Amino acid sequence: MSHVFPRHCRKDLPAVGRGEGVFLYDTSGKAYFDGSGGAAVSCLGHSDSEVIAAIQEQVSSVAFAHTGFFTSEPAEQLAETLARNAPGTLDRVYLVSGGSEAMESALKLARQYMLEKGEAERRHVIARRQSYHGNTLGALATGGNLWRREPFSPLLMETHHISPCYAYRGQETGETSYDYGQRVAQELEDKILELGSQEVLAFVAEPVVGATSGAVPPVDGYFKRVREICDKYGILLILDEVMCGMGRTGTLFAYEQEDISPDICAIAKGLGAGYQPIGAMLCTSEIYDVIQHGSGFFQHGHTYNGHPTAAAAALTVTKRLIDDNLVSRVAPMGAALKAELATVFGQHPNIGDIRGRGLFLGLEIVRDRATKEPFDPDLALPARLKAAAFEAGLICYPMGGTIDGKQGAHVLLAPPFIMEQTHIDLIVGTLDKVSREVLP
Repeated sequence: MSHVFPRHCRKDLPAVGRGEGVFLYDTSGKAYFDGSGGAAVSCLGHSDSEVIAAIQEQVSSVAFAHTGFFTSEPAEQLAETLARNAPGTLDRVYLVSGGSEAMESALKLARQYMLEKGEAERRHVIARRQSYHGNTLGALATGGNLWRREPFSPLLMETHHISPCYAYRGQETGETSYDYGQRVAQELEDKILELGSQEVLAFVAEPVVGATSGAVPPVDGYFKRVREICDKYGILLILDEVMCGMGRTGTLFAYEQEDISPDICAIAKGLGAGYQPIGAMLCTSEIYDVIQHGSGFFQHGHTYNGHPTAAAAALTVTKRLIDDNLVSRVAPMGAALKAELATVFGQHPNIGDIRGRGLFLGLEIVRDRATKEPFDPDLALPARLKAAAFEAGLICYPMGGTIDGKQGAHVLLAPPFIMEQTHIDLIVGTLDKVSREVLP
């Protein structure tokens, strides 16, 4: 009998035996193509020899030293590499153990920054509905994922939410995509004025929305308008790239494609590629300088901040992405995968939208393609699609609640950057097969 407390108490999962390239193998030897990278994590696959060697080398010298006493060479080099390659004004890097920690750090830094600037009245955080920013209480409160928030709502801090930039569902007939983006961005300014412009702390958003809505990209001009509004009222722009960052959308940082720069950015998942638990919060030198010349102490921290072994792994992952040019594979491979999805599912009666950027793609499932009407959630289609795909040897990421936390469903794909053209047929062919079996 297992003593592990699993995610799902009524499911019997196979035990993973090994990983090789883009495949995971259970202990019976069955192969599974990792079509979602776990949760958009395994960008380098599962047997990268350079990352493994970096971990072994670091462990052989020093595995851990607390950042209250020491810095480490891997942490210093990783921070320098990230700051040098982050477009815009991000300059300081705070290393943590995952995405939720990165987002908690971002929120707390934003508040402390305003306090030390003498703007203690700034307390309101605005985010978007149908977003996800982590499972710790502050990050969960900030996110707009109704299903995840609801059980814990009495414990959550007050936050405020505006419409997402979700053109498939929100763009009106006759409205251009640009005008749609400007309209939903205007909701940010309206909410700021409603709350009081001197009391708003930050606006938080995913550049490309991940698990909650299924790889929803912004329309052109949306984030430029958001940046203008934040600047107008002195509000911090916090971008959550935990899932969509580190090359996943075709550039190292997803925000590059919007021609803007945030004040604070959170990354994780692809930063460690699954080889070690790690995340990071990046902020501008202006924010850092206020803390440095003020209290001199960020009133926040975790035991495993700047973990040397995790930093050594992430440094090598980052070098593989940049120096070995693996990020350059993402856009063309993603375009080829998206094109094949369009060929097979573009006129499918139950696929309403095929979207995303790079190797971060989503298919929205509908009962009626013409009306965009969703299936009844009681059919549990995401769970059934996930199980059928897994049985057929494909790991993918179906989710429900795409539209409002209850209605709607989608499948998210986020395969490793090292995938080859032949794997496209495997992904699309398997999805085609299981959709025929599962969709009514």
